[in-house]
Amino acid sequence: MNEFLGNDILPVDIVLAPEWWNKNEKICFDRDFFYHPLKRVEEEQKMEKSLYDRWGQYGLGVHKGTARPEIGAVHLAAGFLLSEMLGCQVNYQENHPPQVLAAHQEVLEIDPEKAFRSDAFKQVIHLTSALKQKYGYLTGDINWGGVLNIAMDLRGEDIFMDMMLTPDEVNPYFNGIAQVIEKFTAFMQAETGSTSISVNRGVRHMQKPVFLHSECSHTMISAEDYETFLLPYDIKWSEKRPFGIHYCGPDPHRMAASFAKIPHLDYLDLGWGGDVKELRSHLPETFFNIRLSPVEMTRQSCDEIRETITRLVHESGNPSLTGVCCINMDDSVSDDRITTIFETVEALKKEYTVKKA
Repeated sequence: MNEFLGNDILPVDIVLAPEWWNKNEKICFDRDFFYHPLKRVEEEQKMEKSLYDRWGQYGLGVHKGTARPEIGAVHLAAGFLLSEMLGCQVNYQENHPPQVLAAHQEVLEIDPEKAFRSDAFKQVIHLTSALKQKYGYLTGDINWGGVLNIAMDLRGEDIFMDMMLTPDEVNPYFNGIAQVIEKFTAFMQAETGSTSISVNRGVRHMQKPVFLHSECSHTMISAEDYETFLLPYDIKWSEKRPFGIHYCGPDPHRMAASFAKIPHLDYLDLGWGGDVKELRSHLPETFFNIRLSPVEMTRQSCDEIRETITRLVHESGNPSLTGVCCINMDDSVSDDRITTIFETVEALKKEYTVKKA
């Protein structure tokens, strides 16, 4: 049994996209949503109440009655801040997540200290100072992305040519990004006690805060490139325990043998389409947070959603090492389909409890 997991089998969580929140709760995702202290607190509490009103019986919205000084948007899945700190332009929009514009920087150079002198980080310091002054403490965290994700924001698609043509320059470049990540997450950990709820809310069900490295872009590289350039960071960071990888692409099984080389991969947030059986064969002791497709959620009937969840959970082979989530459902998804996620997991919990007895 993984010592870092929660006590409940099959934890389940959802994240709704800005389009859903804007349509249903009139929340505007401008810059103030992320950085204005009063709005930061008010909007997060509004989101908690909305979730409680719809799915409170399944454990959502437990903080609806509390004004919590959340330093980041813990009800969204949006990584942008570190890219902005390192020189990217970010566009904030009313009903979409912040959009990072690739900087297409011409040189493979990173100045980690400069990132923490940026206007973007100064905004974070202003926010945290204001919230601490009023509440005396901070909660939540800010999505920090991942090494290759950030490199793509900074260099665009050229980073893949860099990996082929100038690997000796790419390694120190990635090291610089990793240094920024380490310093930023250490800052958050010291302030709030967590780093990755904003990466995937599923980690809040764990006994201890998970350090969850986003590898969305790894679907674009080979397993060999992953092992050459990026596996060393996961091996190093796995010493932090509990350590996890967020791989939202459709092919996490392609990296299964490589992931098995990480000494302590406690948590794998695996994308829709991933071969769960194949992953489990390589990672028998890793918690699998199985992601449902937000697109399929609008296309499938409730019965089809139920069948999909049941199949994937069974393929994972161990309900104590399995969770379910659906991230970034937009305004086209109906409440009954989301309710089906929770109802199905509740039924599976009962099924496994009876079998265990």
